[in-house]
Amino acid sequence: MTTPSTHLRLDGVSVSPAGRRVLTDVSLVVAAGERVGLVGENGSGKSTLLRAAAGLLVPDAGTVTATAPGGRVPTRGLLHQEPPFAPTTTVVTAVEDALAPVRRAAAVVEERALALAAAPDDAGAATAYAAAVEDAELAGVWDADARAATTLAALGLGAVPVDRPTGELSGGQRARLSLAWLLLRAPDVLLLDEPTNHLDDTATAHLRDVLLTWRGPVLLASHDRAFLDETTTGVVDLDPSPLPRALAGPLAAGDSGTGLGAARATTGTGGYTEHLLRRARERQRWGQRFRDEQEELGRLRAAVERDQVVGHDDWKPRTEGRAAQKFYADRNARVVSRRVSDARARLAELEEGQVRKPPAPLRFAGFGAVRERDAEPVLAAEDVHVPGRLAPTSLTVGPGEKWLVTGANGAGKSTLLHVLAGLLEPRGGAVRRAGRAGLLTQDVDLPDPRGRGAHRTVRQVWADLVGAARAEEVPLAATGLLSRHEEDRRVGELSLGQQRRLALAVLVADPPDVLLLDEPTNHLSLPLVSALEEAVEEHRGAVVIASHDRWLRRRWRGRHLSLHPVTDG
Repeated sequence: MTTPSTHLRLDGVSVSPAGRRVLTDVSLVVAAGERVGLVGENGSGKSTLLRAAAGLLVPDAGTVTATAPGGRVPTRGLLHQEPPFAPTTTVVTAVEDALAPVRRAAAVVEERALALAAAPDDAGAATAYAAAVEDAELAGVWDADARAATTLAALGLGAVPVDRPTGELSGGQRARLSLAWLLLRAPDVLLLDEPTNHLDDTATAHLRDVLLTWRGPVLLASHDRAFLDETTTGVVDLDPSPLPRALAGPLAAGDSGTGLGAARATTGTGGYTEHLLRRARERQRWGQRFRDEQEELGRLRAAVERDQVVGHDDWKPRTEGRAAQKFYADRNARVVSRRVSDARARLAELEEGQVRKPPAPLRFAGFGAVRERDAEPVLAAEDVHVPGRLAPTSLTVGPGEKWLVTGANGAGKSTLLHVLAGLLEPRGGAVRRAGRAGLLTQDVDLPDPRGRGAHRTVRQVWADLVGAARAEEVPLAATGLLSRHEEDRRVGELSLGQQRRLALAVLVADPPDVLLLDEPTNHLSLPLVSALEEAVEEHRGAVVIASHDRWLRRRWRGRHLSLHPVTDG
């Protein structure tokens, strides 16, 4: 695969698109064999940092370098939202495109072998052949086809017809094929943006095993807490840190209320659990330092105002001689001047270096109140069936019940939620609803009823989708999902996680009787994921969640429905 000496380095990287700070002076090093996880609030710049690391975005300041031995330019590969193949490309063509570097390495071995056979005594030909074989071994030439078959099967794509155009695949299948393409291409530097989205347990385990043996640097952004714990050797936090106010500056108009993007990254070793403990300690120290500095600033400011004289104002020297009076007055003035000067110098120094106040994090306000129900089911599905997507399934949801739907990719979890929401008619079976059901889909769905297009702001989307009266009654900021600073930003400028926050806010503005949440932890920041899980437990209404999230599943205390892959056509 890749040489064991490749390094990725970012020095002082800052990115401010359209004058809005996203990243400020970020520096980090990822050495060969290291796997560093990126964490931070939605909009803190994780995807932006990955694009800069991949060379797809030129930072406003700072440098990004990837080095390999022998002066070779290392390859960098990024998994992000857009597939690396066209919709008309077939699955087999996409796989062959991924293996193109491997095929070229194999061709070079053949060429060098022929050259050596023609001149067996040529030392240069022998050296060139040995180098080609070494490169081929690193590229995995000899087991490329086996790796391709194993990778496709492990990512749930083994049964997909190889002649099918990728544009006809489901969104989850395209995402998994994009991941397979990148892993098979085996770049020197691996950059992953939410790699476990759309992966079931088998696929996640395969990706974990691949990363644990990856020879080059790995930098990944993920919401998957269990995956971060299992794979990362270190964590880089892009949330605010205690920068001096003079360096951090005030919040820009486009920054979120948490001050995201205004701080340098902070780095620590270990996985997510270690990061949580470290982060809690750091925030506690930050708050204490801020309080101590503010107390000292208050004392110094008061001292500058107070210390204009030494002793009592009415004090007079015991001798009334004019010379003595002048001597003591001059000495008093010098002492006062020195004391005031020292206090002012210390005050100026502290004001320059004081840390800014720790920003108050967004706090999810929960799902809101719902109508009290009697003992009758609020939602019931009996033998609902969608050919090729969902086997006959029954589910009865009582008032306040919490259900977790699990199953491998292709088992029909999303299909079931769409059927329960009334957005997809089953081919067979029936659904009865005693109340209103609302669905948070995997893909962000923010309709544009007024045709505002790409220029519509978050505030406009909120009013359009919840209604002007409801928007006035329930301000978006009150949901704790987006801040007031973000309401005037264009929706297209938001990160995918921020867009999903907005979709969730629309859903809970008028809470439905049954909440249907499809992979609700995808794309959301880790603190919000934890808050979301707590809100589910506390919610008095019914909730049905479909999720691959192992951290959520390990702590689930509600009811459980396991789906199995469809066996019909």
